[in-house]
Amino acid sequence: MKQKTIKIIVAISALLFLLLVGRYGFTVVKIEDVEKAAQSEVFDPIAYVDGIWDAKLMPAFDENAIDLSKVLSEIQVDSNGATSKEDLINITNEYGLITVGEAHVYMVKGSGKIVSVNTDTSLGTIEVTLDGYDGLIKVLIYVGTRIPSDETSVRDAVGFISFGDFKEQTEYGKVSSEINKRVLSEVLGGVDTNTLMGKTITFKGAFNIRTFNLIQIDLKEIKIVPVEIELGD
Repeated sequence: MKQKTIKIIVAISALLFLLLVGRYGFTVVKIEDVEKAAQSEVFDPIAYVDGIWDAKLMPAFDENAIDLSKVLSEIQVDSNGATSKEDLINITNEYGLITVGEAHVYMVKGSGKIVSVNTDTSLGTIEVTLDGYDGLIKVLIYVGTRIPSDETSVRDAVGFISFGDFKEQTEYGKVSSEINKRVLSEVLGGVDTNTLMGKTITFKGAFNIRTFNLIQIDLKEIKIVPVEIELGD
């Protein structure tokens, strides 16, 4: 009796399944097709940066970069190279952007003379005496073979790359990383650091000032990620 009952239940279940399939239908999908679909949705930071570099990013600097000498002249630092966060907020609201993480970011341009070259590490920099500025803040520009992994100045300063445009934090981070790789290959790839000392330079780029949980900000120096440089004699 028990076995007969089980057979009846199985038969009814099979009948219900066939009725549902007949009414709603179903599609058999190969595992390979599922994997291809998933891969097609994987974020490609290289393609993303390819799509914005010439079309949006460089035009943003061409149109909106502020004279660095003007920005730095507005920032008043004491003899220890410090300024107040409150004062800095007013300046950034005028010339730059403040991120959700309270980093102050600027798109800037300028010219000057290279007075120091530091390539002891892969995070090499040059120091530039900036035309139109004789203040206390040192101006450094990255020229090494690496840019710090947490350096997001270019991504954040342009103003059109927002976290909300991406599915997750990882994708947002990959954009910044790929932008920095593009700087290393396209902007700095052909630069011979051994011949930089004493040359004149014209540049465009971005820098940030981190202020999270700070009241007094150390501004002895700024470090610029260049998106364009031209070297003279």
